[in-house]
This record gives sequence, structure tokens and C-alpha cells, in this order.
Amino acid sequence: MLNSLKKTLAVSALVLASAASVLPSRAGAQQVTLDTYAAARTGRSVVARATAYSSHAAQTDSTPNITATGTRTRPGVIALSRDLLRVFPYGSRVTIQDLSGRYNLGGRVFIVEDTMAARKVGSVDIWMPSYGEAIRFGARSVRITAVR
Repeated sequence: MLNSLKKTLAVSALVLASAASVLPSRAGAQQVTLDTYAAARTGRSVVARATAYSSHAAQTDSTPNITATGTRTRPGVIALSRDLLRVFPYGSRVTIQDLSGRYNLGGRVFIVEDTMAARKVGSVDIWMPSYGEAIRFGARSVRITAVR
């Protein structure tokens, strides 16, 4: 009986460990595992297409001031395409370097709190306070690096 109880507890522990490895996410959002968070902490770097957005109704969904994680938009918030969310999950802190050198992002640390439309791939969207600033930013290639 004691051996049976030990086996049951061992199996329960494995089930709980695997269930705990999947973190909760918003409905329709990808499931992010603890392994994904570990990858983001390693200083991983990718080159992506960057654009900018503001809380202008034409650039967002029906809740223009609320991010996919439920926080309010503000300076330092970025949205990633769903493929890049696998590399840099919600809550990741990253730096962004403009590869053209035309735009100085000042070595700021950004936080991943939003996601882009499903049709976007390999892209980052940087939140700007005004529509004009977002348009002036344009589109450019950037290097995104996880902050350790």
C-alpha cells in the first residue's frame, strides 16, 4: 500500500509540474512555457522589421489604450508578431537597435506587453504617444535583444 501511495504521489507531482510549466495567457493567445522564458533571458537577439503605433483607433482594435496583457499603453511598450512572441514572451525586457542608425532609441529598455495582427510576421511595433510620431518613425530594420 505504501509503495502504491508513493507511485501515485510521484505521478501526481509529474502532472502538476507539467501543468505548472504552462503559464496562463489571454484567450486566443499562444501558450508560453517556462522554457520560453528561459530562452528570452539568455540575451537572445533577432533582426526584425520595426514600425510604430499609437493609441489611434485606426491603428488598433476596439480597445486602443489597452495592451494584449491588459495593461495601459505607455512609453516603453512594444507589440510583437506572434512568431516573435515565442522568442520574447509577454513580460520580456528587450533593447532595440536601429540598424540604419537614423533613429536613436537611446539604449532604452522596452517591455513586451502587446501583440500585432495575426498576419504580421517577424515584426515589432513600438508604441508612440502620438499618431504623427508613429508615422515619422516609418519602417526600418532593427535588432531586438533580450535583457538579461
